[in-house]
This record gives sequence, C-alpha cells and structure tokens, in this order.
Amino acid sequence: MRKTVMAVVTVATAALLAGCGGGGKSDDKGDKGASASQGAKAEPQEGADKGASHQVTLEVRGKGTTQIYYNLDGNGAQQVTLPWKRTATIAPEGAERKVGRLVSVVPGSSQAENGMLRAASCTILVDGKKVADNQDGKSNKPCEYKLK
Repeated sequence: MRKTVMAVVTVATAALLAGCGGGGKSDDKGDKGASASQGAKAEPQEGADKGASHQVTLEVRGKGTTQIYYNLDGNGAQQVTLPWKRTATIAPEGAERKVGRLVSVVPGSSQAENGMLRAASCTILVDGKKVADNQDGKSNKPCEYKLK
C-alpha cells in the first residue's frame, strides 16, 4: 500500500509540474474541497488560432473523503468528499491543436465494500463521451487524456 501511495504521489507531482495552464470556465458542481490551487491562465498570443471548444468533465467516485490532484482549467489539489466532479469548457489553442493539451485526474484512496482502502474510480468525459478511466480503481495509473 505504501508503494502505491508513493507512486500516486509521484505521478501526481509530475502531472502537476508538467501540466499547462489555460483559459476556460469551470463548473464546480459537486466540488466540496476546501481550497484549490489554480494555475496561471495563459494569455492568448496574437494570431493564435483557437480550436473547437470541448466540454471536459473529470469524475472521481467512491465513498468518504480523499485527496485528488487534477489538471483541467488549471492545476489543483484538493481534499474532497466523494463522489466529486469538475467540468470546464476548453478550446485548445496554437500548438495544443497539434500536440494536445493534457487533462488528468489522480484520485486518492477510497473505502471498498470490504472496508479495505483502494484507489478511487476516475473517469474523463469529453463532450459526454468517456475517453479515459482507471478500470474502476483497478489500475494504478491516473486518468489522463490529450485534448486536441
């Protein structure tokens, strides 16, 4: 369990450090955490062409409270009550249209039916279509997707 927690923390730290800030409005439905650290929003460059807007939703399911790390409309880390959901409208700009813009969520642990702790379940939806999940918490990888 300790190795799993350390792996999640390491991946979360790497994702947060490598993530891009960006402009987008968020909808905090179900967001019950204390505070969120938001990344700086990038100023659009003159002449930068914008791609089509997409509605992106991050979800973490389970019971109880847990720590999550995410990269959506900025980077954040929160202690949340599950289930948790965050939605933002994102339009990739400039180089993001070719290489993609990483959106991700790293869920913490939640209590399973047998009382044991396990990785919480996470999913990413783009325009209502599921594009990433962690197989109901069975995978030790975070949910991530490159939005183009």
